[in-house]
Amino acid sequence: MNLNIKDFEDQINTRRNYVNECLEQNLPPLNSYPPIIHEAMHYAVFNGGKRLRPIMVFEGALIAGIEKEKVIPTACALELIHSYSLVHDDLPSMDNDDFRRGKPTCHKVYGEANAILTGDALLTYAFQLIANNIAINGIQPLNVVRVIKEISSAAGSEGMIGGQVIDLDSEGKNINYDTLKTLHSLKTGELFRASLRAGAILGGLDNEKLDYLTTYANYFGLAFQITDDLLDVTGDQKTLGKPVGSDDKNNKTTYVSLFGIDKAKMLAEESVNTSIDNLKEFGKEADFLRNLAYFTLDRTK
Repeated sequence: MNLNIKDFEDQINTRRNYVNECLEQNLPPLNSYPPIIHEAMHYAVFNGGKRLRPIMVFEGALIAGIEKEKVIPTACALELIHSYSLVHDDLPSMDNDDFRRGKPTCHKVYGEANAILTGDALLTYAFQLIANNIAINGIQPLNVVRVIKEISSAAGSEGMIGGQVIDLDSEGKNINYDTLKTLHSLKTGELFRASLRAGAILGGLDNEKLDYLTTYANYFGLAFQITDDLLDVTGDQKTLGKPVGSDDKNNKTTYVSLFGIDKAKMLAEESVNTSIDNLKEFGKEADFLRNLAYFTLDRTK
C-alpha cells in the first residue's frame, strides 16, 4: 500500500484534536479542590501525547458499528491510564527522567510525592469514567463490566505493571528475545490490545472478529515498540522531545541491541504485515488501522 504520509498525519491530527476535546470535557475541572492535584493531572495528560489508545477505542467502536460518541468515557479512561503510567515511569525511583516530550516531567514541576499521587488519581478516575459508559444509551451494562475486567487486567500485575517490573529487573542484564518480547507485550502491547478490544466490545462485536482485532493489536504493539527502540538510536532529539540514546545509557536490552538496526527494521516490517493480514475480514471501516500500522514504520516520534 502506498501511504500518503502527509494525508495520514492530517487524519491522526484530526482524531488527536477530538480526543483532546473529549479529555477537556471529562477531566475534573482545573479549579477543583484541592487545586494542585487537579493542575498536576491536567499537566500530565495535556503534554502532547499521540492519543493512540483512545483513538484505537474509537476505531474499535467504528468497526463494531457504533458511533464513537458512545465510547468517549472509556476512550478518555485509556489515555488517563497511559498518562499515569508515564508519570510513574519518569519518577527518580524508576526511569529518573527529567523531560517528557520536551517538557519537564510531572515530578520536576510538582514534586515527587504529588507526582505519585497524580498517577494514583489518574488511574482511579479512569475507572470512574469507564463506569460512566453504563449510562449511555445503546451500551450494554454487561459489556461495560467486561471492559472493566479487560482494562484492569491489561494495566495490572499480569499486564502493564508486570512489564514494568520485568523492565526494571532487566536493567544492566543481557536478556533474550523471548523475555524482551514478553516485557514489551505486557508493558506496551496490553494497553493497545485493551484499547482496541474495549471499543469493539462496547459496540457488541462478535468474538470471532474480536479475535482478529486482538491479533492485529498484538503485532501492532510489537512493531510500535521496535520502532521506539530504533528511534532511540536513529531519531532526532528535537523531534522526539526526549534525549536519544537513553536505552544504551541505562544498559537496557532492546531490539536494536539484540539484532542490530537492519534486523530490527525487518522485524518491524514483518509485524506490520502480520497485523494487517488480520484485518482481511473487515472492509473500509478498518482502513485507518491498516494505515496506522504502515505509518508506524515511517514515524519520527
